[in-house]
Amino acid sequence: MHPNAALIRGFYDAFAARNAEGMAACYALNVHFADPAFPDLRGADAGDMWRMLCEAGKDLRVEASDIDADDTSGRARWVARYTFSATGRPVVNDVRASFRFEQGKIVEHRDVFDFPRWARQALGLPGLALGWTGWMQRQVQARAAKGLRSFQKRRG
Repeated sequence: MHPNAALIRGFYDAFAARNAEGMAACYALNVHFADPAFPDLRGADAGDMWRMLCEAGKDLRVEASDIDADDTSGRARWVARYTFSATGRPVVNDVRASFRFEQGKIVEHRDVFDFPRWARQALGLPGLALGWTGWMQRQVQARAAKGLRSFQKRRG
């Protein structure tokens, strides 16, 4: 297994164990993370997002597959099963991840998933009706950013 594929495997093994510190240790200090809910996290904010999600995800289950990497880039598929805390609704989120590496660390991590499908599961009727709109995605992004800032304040 390529060392960067092992790094990805370690990242998702830590995620499955809800070990956010182990996940953050895979990232370079200047990491850039993006997904439909958190479109532009940099540096420590990316690690804090995983800390927040691991802490909140009491029933979180993560399974990673299709891991592949070379000297500069990599990819994986991962599926998260959890209860969305804001609504109590069950979610199964199927995610495609891409990575860039420098000096044995992840410097860029991008997750892509079907946002309307996620919104239907997580938000119910409002997600079904509006999950396909940019407005709904911006609302989710604003709430996610506010949640991350609140989490960071609590942690000091």
